Amino acid sequence: MKQPRTGFLHWVFPAILGLLAVTVLLSGRDLSQMFLQLEQGTTMAQHPAFGWAQRFVSLLLVLIAAERITNHVMARKQLPSPLLALSFMAYWLATVAVPAVFGSHPRIAHEFLYTLGIGLAAVLAGPPEFDKVIVTTRNALFAFLLAGFAMVVLNPSMVLDSSYTQGLLPGVPRFGGLAPHPVALGMLAQTTLLCLWCKPFDSRWLTALGWLVGGAALFLAQSKNAWIAFFVCSLCMLAVRHASSLWRRVGDPREGGSMGVVACVSLIAIVLALLGVLLLGDVTEQVAGFLDSDEGAQLMSLTGRDRIWAVAVEEWQNNPLFGYGPDLWDLAFRASIGMPNATNAHNQFMDTLARSGSVGATALVLYSGVLLFMSVRYARATGGFSLALFAALALRSISEVPLLLFGYGAELFSHLLLIATLASAAARAQAEPAARTQSFYRVAS
Repeated sequence: MKQPRTGFLHWVFPAILGLLAVTVLLSGRDLSQMFLQLEQGTTMAQHPAFGWAQRFVSLLLVLIAAERITNHVMARKQLPSPLLALSFMAYWLATVAVPAVFGSHPRIAHEFLYTLGIGLAAVLAGPPEFDKVIVTTRNALFAFLLAGFAMVVLNPSMVLDSSYTQGLLPGVPRFGGLAPHPVALGMLAQTTLLCLWCKPFDSRWLTALGWLVGGAALFLAQSKNAWIAFFVCSLCMLAVRHASSLWRRVGDPREGGSMGVVACVSLIAIVLALLGVLLLGDVTEQVAGFLDSDEGAQLMSLTGRDRIWAVAVEEWQNNPLFGYGPDLWDLAFRASIGMPNATNAHNQFMDTLARSGSVGATALVLYSGVLLFMSVRYARATGGFSLALFAALALRSISEVPLLLFGYGAELFSHLLLIATLASAAARAQAEPAARTQSFYRVAS
């Protein structure tokens, strides 16, 4: 039987990771000095070879997108999900094209078209593409993390932040690997684990090694957001895959023996522990002491994000419809407001509101609603993978900008993976009506 044509969409993800790795390797950065450089208003020096690497990857991505779109049109195939395709196009127009033309500081650049082409290629993904995308992405992420750990031996200052003191692991350097920042590495590490969960390696020992490497990277990145996000993502995966059988085991002693008793006893123990803390501990004094500390002051001000959001609101008010434009939070803007560390608004909605105005913010809400609806709809078909990816993006959106479509860096990675996952699930459901109750994932035996 002839295998269906899958094209080259799966190579988009290794290409993005490769450029991230080359950027860091050629920069010769000292991760401990990164924040100091931002405060001084300086940027990482770029090696002359970086420009050629970026051009090569840009050309590769354009060719991959063109091949995927052209073949789809020539074959006269239906869109896997018209809703997903139209909502993505509308989101790109409202958050990229419109502010680039009508923003307070307009700027039109050809690189803004890259995300449109790559995104359109992703919304055409089918079930065969999903298998290749998830396996290739898993392998590329695994290699990316391993290369980062190798640099701990070869050039530790490039990947370890020894000056980090705000984590929960005193004295342990923060691991950034070959990602732009440890926070970005945390997102990539949890994506590695989710891909591995969805598509384990054929070899059990290699799967175990993958979990070890991905877990270590997630842990040592010391990103609290990534820790919480992976916990929530794990609950999504478990709920979709095992919730119905677990509920039967808890509710019916014949199904699980002492499972129900263990669950009830565990719940009672947790409740008693919480009551003990509340009744025996001086909670009021502890809370007051924490708020008087440096950590508490940072928490009350959302680690300085309240000032950044105030600037974002001010820029939105200057142009309520279309916002500031693409160059918000660039080096010149940060210098003008005296916030050299504010590389974005540290919140997806606030960043989109300031950068793209009410038009972009409305499109963000509608587009997010579509992603949520489709992630839930195809949760069983993807073994919880779509729901887990959406949860990761939603939680990251609280403090970062993972849905930004200006450029194809680390922020686009999981977003693009979610689009391809939803499109392939929709294509499968379109071709096989029974696929709504089936799955195309494999559970490790």
